[in-house]
Amino acid sequence: MTIGRPTVKHVMAGAALTAALAMVLAGCTGSPSDTPSGDASASETTSEAANNDPNSYSTEEISDGKTTFIRVTNPGEGKQLSYGSESGIELLEEKDGDLTYAFKDMNANGTLDTWEDWRQETSARAESLAQELSIEQIAGLMLWSSHERAPQDGLTDAQKTYLEESNLRNVLNAAGSDAAATVPWVNEMQAYVETLATADAPYVPVNFSSDPRSTAGSGGYNAAGADISRWPSNLGLAATFNAEHTQNFGEMASAEYRALGITTALSPQIDLASEPRWLRVGGTFGEDVAQVTELTQAYVKGFQGTGGEDVWGSESVNAMIKHFSGDGPGEGGREAHTYVGKYGVYPGGNLAEHTQPFLGSLDAASVMTAYSIALDANGQPLLGVDRMGTAYDQGRMDILREENGYEGVIVTDWGVMSGSTDEGAMFGMAWGAEDLTPAERYFKVLGTGHDMFGGVNDATYILEAHDLWQEKFEAGEVDVDADTRFRESGERILAMLFNPGLYEDPFLDLDESKSILASDDKVAAGYAAQLDSVVMLKNDGAIAASDAESWKDKTVYIPRSYDTGFDGLFGPGEYTEGPGLTIEVAEQFFGTVVTDEAVTDADGVVTEYTAPDLTDVDLVLVGLNSPNNGDPFTASGQDKETGEWYPFSLQYRPYTADGANVRQTSIGGDLLPDGTVENRSYFGHTSRIANEADLDAFERATAAVEASGKDIPVITVLKAVNPVIPAEFEGKSNAIVVSFGTNDQAILEVALGLYEPQGRLPIQFPANMDTVEAQFEDVPKDMTPYTDSAGNAYDYGFGLNYSGPIS
Repeated sequence: MTIGRPTVKHVMAGAALTAALAMVLAGCTGSPSDTPSGDASASETTSEAANNDPNSYSTEEISDGKTTFIRVTNPGEGKQLSYGSESGIELLEEKDGDLTYAFKDMNANGTLDTWEDWRQETSARAESLAQELSIEQIAGLMLWSSHERAPQDGLTDAQKTYLEESNLRNVLNAAGSDAAATVPWVNEMQAYVETLATADAPYVPVNFSSDPRSTAGSGGYNAAGADISRWPSNLGLAATFNAEHTQNFGEMASAEYRALGITTALSPQIDLASEPRWLRVGGTFGEDVAQVTELTQAYVKGFQGTGGEDVWGSESVNAMIKHFSGDGPGEGGREAHTYVGKYGVYPGGNLAEHTQPFLGSLDAASVMTAYSIALDANGQPLLGVDRMGTAYDQGRMDILREENGYEGVIVTDWGVMSGSTDEGAMFGMAWGAEDLTPAERYFKVLGTGHDMFGGVNDATYILEAHDLWQEKFEAGEVDVDADTRFRESGERILAMLFNPGLYEDPFLDLDESKSILASDDKVAAGYAAQLDSVVMLKNDGAIAASDAESWKDKTVYIPRSYDTGFDGLFGPGEYTEGPGLTIEVAEQFFGTVVTDEAVTDADGVVTEYTAPDLTDVDLVLVGLNSPNNGDPFTASGQDKETGEWYPFSLQYRPYTADGANVRQTSIGGDLLPDGTVENRSYFGHTSRIANEADLDAFERATAAVEASGKDIPVITVLKAVNPVIPAEFEGKSNAIVVSFGTNDQAILEVALGLYEPQGRLPIQFPANMDTVEAQFEDVPKDMTPYTDSAGNAYDYGFGLNYSGPIS
């Protein structure tokens, strides 16, 4: 690092400012090298003083190897600033008592404008700047980019295009957490948008965002590694029944996000998990509305605070609670990312509980809305007349804006502005609005109170909607003109940039980022939360307090299994195969780890497993995943070739939905040309589970134990993302432990008695599929829970420690 000497302009405070401003600026507009000699000494003296006087600011030059930027450290409680060395941004100086502060002159007018003054309230700054931005810039602010997955490629031409031509400034980082790849990309993009600022187009920094990236037991950019601290899933945080873990997570993860340049979290997902088959239960805080509300508040407080304080600062990240008004009640558990699940149903009339976590957390900077069309028990629009997805549904949106006065940013989920039949659309979730033109869709969604549009890189249709809005205003159909409506959203969006300090300090020091990511304290806290989240459901004496040394000479058998996967929007299903628990992790605990022998065909698909000889085996650990019905992008629930609707199941073996509680006429269905309603009932049809082989692995293991003639304990380890019906494996399990998004090390520590279990179920585990069919999609905790051989009911809140049920 070397000391940089920025160009400095003096700004006088108080009553003298107006009278003296021109005189002061006349001598302070150049750099020390090119300032006229009469004023050079003053300017140089100021710079030198600024770098040596503890009552004044200091500057330094920092490079990540690609981008060089200037960092300005203000004295006292002053904000840290940064700007690109080639940006042309100059500093404004102002005395405040004994302190000399620096501010960035971001519009090159030589004046400290309200929006440039970091001492001003966010509301005043956002209001000021929203009036200066062009409508084209505000339209760009309304965009949220599609997923960017390759920061290692640097700033691409496509990114330059949307940043310059569409004025997009909200970018979704869907890559990993590698600081060496991410930091240079972030700095390069921030430096680039500085160069786009002109007198007519004031500067707007980039607001990077991310979906959850800290869950221990998941793939994608949550894959295992030492890049970021690892925590349980939301469902796992709920299983701890300790909100401190959630707030700790928010505080620590937000610091890591900021180290990656991320200032908005597209989380937490707070949909009430009232439908046990729903494909996104694993991302929720469970099904108890009071607990979901409590954890949402803790999460938002943790993310939006800084250093453990409930204040906006350098570690603060905007939280986005999603998906209003609650996307959990998908009929039969189907997921609204695809047409098969576009109907959310409310046979219990229970919208109120689904909105409660949102209404209890309206200090969140933003809200993302749901995909689904909401229908009542009779298949009619739940509120009003809009048989449309949430973004287009005035009745549901009025709950936020009109009834509860929410003034934060409201964002559509990704793909909501495109229809599935639009030309060139890869996918589209404009449910109920497919027949509208693109401009009409934007007009409709702006009318429901939205500010931003997820997954849109081009401002063309938003600007068309501006013209349409103005036409409607001039025709007397809307109350405010288009510019006023756009600036209203612009002001809200700008607040998301001002609150975390993006206008002050958008650049990253690579070394600092590396020191923050996966620091020892964060890794330890995340692992402690993982341990506390593991739930013990059954224990016939197989699990007792022990020490690590007692397992070092033992042999464990871990069976193998496979998952056939499902074809989806992004390609064919992926076949995966391997041990139910990671062998390398188990080898840290045991002297010997054995598994099955496999016979495969020419394509590498297993055709036969053979269990090992258990003569020397001391323990069997069977790892199971929840029955896999698919993911949000697999269009599960309907056969693509035949059109047959089929049920989701919470058991491994085939389930045929022919019981008395199965709906023979679905609540949701498309309106057909002849005036009738499509019937999406799966009555009489059979489930399709991609990992039925997990139960084969369990049965192969228990059969091998029986054949050995030995009394070998069998501990079943369930990695759950949904409720599971335990009847298929409970009876022959000596112990059952359940994890929700943890790594295998935490699971094994609990399973081997190295850590006394603390977790409890945040969701009911049902007795059978009949009670699943009988429950209402919108009503939580309305199933008959499974009761095991010890007489314990696997109800919400149940869990064991060494002494018995946890009270």
